[in-house]
Amino acid sequence: MLDKMFTSEAISEALTILKEEMPFALWETTYVTVLATVFAILLGLPLGILLVAGEKDGVLPLPKGVMHVLNVVINLLRSIPFLILMILVFPLTRLIVGTSVGTTASIVPLVIAAFPFVARLVESSLRELNPNIIEMAQSMGASPMQIIVKVMLPESIPSLISNFTIAITTILGYTAMSGIIGGGGLGKIAINYGYYRYKYLVMLIAVIILIVLVQVFQSVGTKLAVKLDRRVKH
Repeated sequence: MLDKMFTSEAISEALTILKEEMPFALWETTYVTVLATVFAILLGLPLGILLVAGEKDGVLPLPKGVMHVLNVVINLLRSIPFLILMILVFPLTRLIVGTSVGTTASIVPLVIAAFPFVARLVESSLRELNPNIIEMAQSMGASPMQIIVKVMLPESIPSLISNFTIAITTILGYTAMSGIIGGGGLGKIAINYGYYRYKYLVMLIAVIILIVLVQVFQSVGTKLAVKLDRRVKH
């Protein structure tokens, strides 16, 4: 395989594909990743808050049955492998987007796969918060919503950003798998050329670009988290 990967013909073909198809594929991957992450955060953030605030000793206690159902649903969705989940949500994807294949259609299963993960990440961030801060806010007469909005979330911002960075890099990995159901982007190129046509050099280039994207997202997220961390002197 290696002896055929770097022949002049393979290199020339890979360069042509890199020039003609990679820019749009890179845009599709970035677009889908960012949009899916935004929707996953919009759904996962309030759920993560409820997982902490809704406990018996939380600032906004919820009935035990509600908390149990919430935990079961999140754990159930997290336990389904992404490839299977994509197939299971075909009807929902078709209902929302009008089709079950394509770049835009891949956003639906990506969000469904990611928002329970985000909810657990938010839960983890909020549990790191010093309980004395919450007790102080309660003693000053702050309402549960004020404690959540003005105390819990602001104090957890660095941790939340770090965990959201983990989420976006995870979703980026999922986008590559979405190429199997016709999703666009780098995953589609890697599968179409690397798996179906045995153009391994093209697949290698697509993988390298994905790795670079992960590094970019990770670096930006880490720097932003450090910048917003009040415990760090700038």
